[in-house]
Amino acid sequence: MKYASLLLIAFSFLVFFSCKKESTNPTVTPLAFVKPAHFPAPNYSFVGNEVTQDKFDLGKQLFYDPILSLDNTVSCAKCHDQAHAFSDHNIKFSNGAGGTLGQRNSPALSNLAWYPNFMWDGGINHIEVFSVGPITNQLEMKETIANVVAKLNASTNYKNKFKKAYNIDVITDQYMLKALAQFMGMLVSSDSKYDRVYTGKTTFTASEENGYTLFKTNCVSCHLEPLTTDFSFRNNGIDEQFTDLGRGHITQNASDNGKFRVPNLRNIAITYPYMHDGRFFTLAQVVDHYSNGIKQSATIDPIFQNTTGFNFSPTEKLDLIAFLKTLTDNTYLANPLYQK
Repeated sequence: MKYASLLLIAFSFLVFFSCKKESTNPTVTPLAFVKPAHFPAPNYSFVGNEVTQDKFDLGKQLFYDPILSLDNTVSCAKCHDQAHAFSDHNIKFSNGAGGTLGQRNSPALSNLAWYPNFMWDGGINHIEVFSVGPITNQLEMKETIANVVAKLNASTNYKNKFKKAYNIDVITDQYMLKALAQFMGMLVSSDSKYDRVYTGKTTFTASEENGYTLFKTNCVSCHLEPLTTDFSFRNNGIDEQFTDLGRGHITQNASDNGKFRVPNLRNIAITYPYMHDGRFFTLAQVVDHYSNGIKQSATIDPIFQNTTGFNFSPTEKLDLIAFLKTLTDNTYLANPLYQK
């Protein structure tokens, strides 16, 4: 009986500690794309590129790796820094491989799964080929897709990761672009104060509320809620003559000259400078432009025809800026999921 009792006690301790060890193991939640409840359906559904942790991690590694550039010095993240909502903060034009200077401001990146096309001029029509543009642009990464694929296939690390993510033995451009699209498609910004007000979780200050009213009255026809863009291309009156044809360069239609994508305004307070050429460094300058700085031209948007702007009062300008600052999403800016 004595030995039986000792065996029973030992067995009880074994069961206790085994159960305790099992209970302390955290439950791993599979990575998934989650549409914010107040957002419309996305344009990109990840069909054929279903979200997994391995694919996402691979795409993130590629996004942060300068191997995509000719001289292995320029990564996607070099011009798209998470701390500044994946924009090139405080720089009009980004430096490319070999020190070349771009001709357009690097836009902030967020909510790309909702975009029907990409770039300031809409010259790329699918997120899974989005990265071809900067990789092959002679002012940006200066590389060829074939050479990037060759460099990846020469890497045992990448060979193993592509095998794990996509079950392929030879890396192809298709799967490289899919991995990048998976990471970029998962960049969702939806937790700013604006979003919390929009979903009834908090309220604006009086100044922010006044600014929001001005925004809905004057801006929302282009900066459609809640994504803050309608993805259209418009001439917003910043030039009378065009050194950059914008959308017209893509369509070769003179009626599109001087038109550029209506930008997503999320995190706008920290993504300066503004406009396709980074000419404005402050929100005050942007608001001044829309107040009384509109320049007329043949393709000016109908909203601005025969007017110099909305003629905001000094108080209205401050209120509008106060509202724009509510679009800053600190959760997005510090999300460890997106960090290198």
